[in-house]
Amino acid sequence: MSSSSGIQIPSRLPLLLTHEGVLLPGSTTRISVDSARNMQLVKSRLLKGTSLKSTIIGVIPNTKDPEHDGEELPSLHRIGTAGLAVQVVGSNWPKPHYTLLITGLCRFRVSQLLRERPFPVAMVEQLDRLEQYTEGEQLDGELGELSQRFYQAAVQLVGMLDMSVPVVAKLRRLLDSLPRETLPDVLASMIRTSNTEKLQVLDAIDLEERFKKTLPLLTRQIEGLKLLQKTRKLRPDDDKRVLAIRKGGVFPGRQFSLEEDGEDEDGDDMVVLDRKVKEAGMPEPALRVCLKELKRLKKMPQSMPEYALTRNYLELMVELPWSKSTTDCLDIRAARVLLDNDHYALEKLKRRVLEYLAVRQLKSALKGPILCFVGPPGVGKTSVGRSIARTLGREFHRIALGGVCDQSDIRGHRRTYVGSMPGRIINGLKTVGVNNPVFLLDEVDKLGKSLQGDPAAALLEVLDPEQNHSFTDHYLNVAFDLSQVLFIATANTTATIPPALLDRMEVLQVPGYTQEEKVEIAHRHLIPHQLEQHGLTPQQLQIPQDTTQEIISKYTREAGVRSLERKIGAICRAVAVKVAEGHKLSKTESSSESETGQEREGKGVDSDIAAPPEMPIVIDQIALKDILGPQIFEMEVSERLTLPGVAIGLAWTPLGGEIMFVEASRMEGEGQLTLTGQLGDVMKESAHLAITWLRSNAKTYQLTNIAGCADPLEGNDIHLHFPAGAVTKDGPSAGVTIVTCLASLFSGRLVRSDVAMTGEITLRGLVLPVGGIKDKVLAAHRAGLKRIILPKRNEKDLEEIPGHIRAELDFVTAGTLDDVLNAAFDGGFPALSLTHPQITSKL
Repeated sequence: MSSSSGIQIPSRLPLLLTHEGVLLPGSTTRISVDSARNMQLVKSRLLKGTSLKSTIIGVIPNTKDPEHDGEELPSLHRIGTAGLAVQVVGSNWPKPHYTLLITGLCRFRVSQLLRERPFPVAMVEQLDRLEQYTEGEQLDGELGELSQRFYQAAVQLVGMLDMSVPVVAKLRRLLDSLPRETLPDVLASMIRTSNTEKLQVLDAIDLEERFKKTLPLLTRQIEGLKLLQKTRKLRPDDDKRVLAIRKGGVFPGRQFSLEEDGEDEDGDDMVVLDRKVKEAGMPEPALRVCLKELKRLKKMPQSMPEYALTRNYLELMVELPWSKSTTDCLDIRAARVLLDNDHYALEKLKRRVLEYLAVRQLKSALKGPILCFVGPPGVGKTSVGRSIARTLGREFHRIALGGVCDQSDIRGHRRTYVGSMPGRIINGLKTVGVNNPVFLLDEVDKLGKSLQGDPAAALLEVLDPEQNHSFTDHYLNVAFDLSQVLFIATANTTATIPPALLDRMEVLQVPGYTQEEKVEIAHRHLIPHQLEQHGLTPQQLQIPQDTTQEIISKYTREAGVRSLERKIGAICRAVAVKVAEGHKLSKTESSSESETGQEREGKGVDSDIAAPPEMPIVIDQIALKDILGPQIFEMEVSERLTLPGVAIGLAWTPLGGEIMFVEASRMEGEGQLTLTGQLGDVMKESAHLAITWLRSNAKTYQLTNIAGCADPLEGNDIHLHFPAGAVTKDGPSAGVTIVTCLASLFSGRLVRSDVAMTGEITLRGLVLPVGGIKDKVLAAHRAGLKRIILPKRNEKDLEEIPGHIRAELDFVTAGTLDDVLNAAFDGGFPALSLTHPQITSKL
C-alpha cells in the first residue's frame, strides 16, 4: 500500500453493496450485512484475511444485493468509498447476519467489474489522495474563499452548542486541526441530511463543487437551530443544550454526529440525581444512606449489574414523598353534605369521619386512625373509603389483600435478591406522591399464609399507631413515617382476622340495608348510574318504587345492593334493545316516505311494526316478569309450618343474616338421635343439650313419646335436620330453635308461623346472648316474620335497628327456655306446677 507518492488503496477491491446510508470519507458508520454476496465477502475476505490490505473494501451505495446468487447484479453506482473494516460482529438472531464498523478512507471510481460471484470484485481508480489530508496545503483563490466561508459556518454551528460538554470542545479543536478540504465530507456526515444529499456530496469529485454542495446543507442546519432556539421553551435542566452530541470519531477513524436528543449525559445524570437527593426533604438517616449509595454509584462502571440496582434504589428514594402532604379539608358541614350525597344510611361511619374532622380542627398534629369496616358484601365499605378521601381532600389508594400469602408483598424484598422490589405500602406512597393519603386495605380477612411468611403479622407494624412512625420496608432499609396515613381496612367477618391484628384496629360494623333503604338507594344512586351506563335517560325508562320493591323482595335476598344493581342493569339492557329497534324502525319509515302507497302495499310494510315504542317505558310487574323471569324467592314460611316439629331460627353469615328452618321427626327405634345438614361441633352439642333439657323436663311440660311414655326418647329415634344440606352450619345461636322444634314434635303442637328466634342455651334452661342481632332481625323482616324471640341480654342491641322496623316487629326477650316456649306457641306452653318437698338443713 505504501509508495513514494503517498498512501494508496489497492487497484482491485471487493465491493460491499449497501442500500441504506452513504459512507463518506472521514466518517465511521455501522453497516448490517445479511445478503448472500455480502455475507460471502465478510467470511472470505474479512474473517480469513490476515493483512491490513484485506480489511480495505469498497462500499458502493444505493445498490441492493440480489437475494439469490443466480440473479444478475444490478447496475452499480459509479462512485464508491474505500473503507477500512474496524470491527466485525456476528449474530444468529433473528437471522444470521454481521454488523461491520467501517471508516471511510477516500473516493474511487469503478473501472471494470472483474467477477460477480461469490462476491463482486472490481478494478477501481482512486479519486482522492490521502496525502492531501496530511500535507495541509493552503487553498488559494475562489476555492480558498469558499473554504473560509465553510470554515466560519462550521465554527458558528459548533458555537451554538454548549462548549462545557467535552465532546463539543473536542469538535471545536478538531475544526482548527483538520485540513480544510476534509471538512465537507466530515460535516456532511454529522449534520442531518438525506441519503440523496449525501450521494450528491459523494459524487462531487471536484473539491470546489464539493464545498458548494455542502455549504447550503450546513447553512440550513444553522437556520434550523436558530429557529429551534427561538420557539422552544427550554426547561431549567436543559437550557445548556439544544443538541446532544453522540460520541463518534473524526477522520481517519472516528466521527462526531449531531442529533437532537433529550437524554442527559451520564455526568449530568449524576448531578441531577445528586440535586434530587438533597431536595427530597428526607430525614437525616435516609439522606446519609442515599449519599453513600450515590457515592458508590459514581465510582461504579455502568456494565456492572449492581449499577442498575443502585440507580433504581436511588430513584425510588427521591420519588418517595418524605415531606410532601396535602392540606386536609376540615369543613364539617361540607363534609356532611358530601357524605350524605354519596351514601344513604351508614350513619355510624359518617359520624366517625365527622368526629375525626372535629378533632383535627382542635389539634393539628393528630395521628391517622386505623379503622376497620366489617360487614357483608355490597353494603358500600370500599366506596365509603373513597368518599372519605374525597371529603378530606386527600389522595386515595386501594390495596387488595385478598389471597395475599407472602409477607414480602407488605414489607418488600431485600435488595440482595434478584428482581427485588418494595412492598405495596411503599409502592402506594410512591404512586400517590404524598405522605398522608387514605389507604384502603381491602379484604383484610382473606389474607393467606404460606412458607413465605404471614402477611397478617407484617401488617402489625403498619397498623400500629405506636410503631408505624418508623415503618421499615426491606427494600428501603430505612424508616418511613406512616403515622399521617389514614388506614381503612374492610372485612366481611372478624372471625378470620388474627386477634393481634384485630386489636390494633377500630372495628365499625356495617350491617345490611333494610328494604326501605334499598329502595331509596336504588332511586338515588343505582338507577341513575345504570341509565348513564346504558345510554338511557329518565325520559326513556322509568322504574316505579313498587317495581323496585318487587325486585328487592322476589328477585334478590341479600344484605347489600349488588344483585339489585345487576337486576336493574338487566332491565336497562332490555329497554335499550326496544329503544334501539324503535330508532331503526323510525329511520326505515322516514326513508320509505318517498315511496308511493302502492309500493308500500306490495312490500307488505306493517305500520304497527314500524312504530317506535311510546316513551317513557314504565316497568310494571308484567314487564318485570318478562325481563327477569319468574320470581326467585317466595314467602314460603307459613307453608312450611303446617306440621309439628318445625321451627324457624335466625343465623348470621358473612353475607348477612339468614332465616334457618329446623325440622324434626320421630319414629320407633332405640332412642338414637340423628343430625343432618352439615352441622358443626357446636351445633351438634346444642342439639344434645336440647334433648337432655327436654327429657329432664318432660313431666313438667307433659312431653311423651309415640306410646305415651313420659320419656320422649324411650322406644323412639329422633331425626333432626337443617335444610340446605350443601351449606355448612355451625354456631351456638340455634339452641333455642332446636328446643322449640323438639318441644313441638313431642307435644304435637304447631309453632307460630310468624315467629323466629335465636339464642344459646344452657343445661339449666337459661338463654345466653348471641351476636349479629341487627343482621338477623333484618333477615326476619325481609322474610315477612312478625315476632322475634331474642335473649334478654341482647335487648340493648335493639337500639341499632331502625325505628320503623322496630315498630313493625314484636320483640320478645327471653331469659329462660320457659319464656321462649310460651312466646313460640299460640296460647303459650303451660307447665305443670310440681311441688318439691321442703328440705330441712341439719347443719
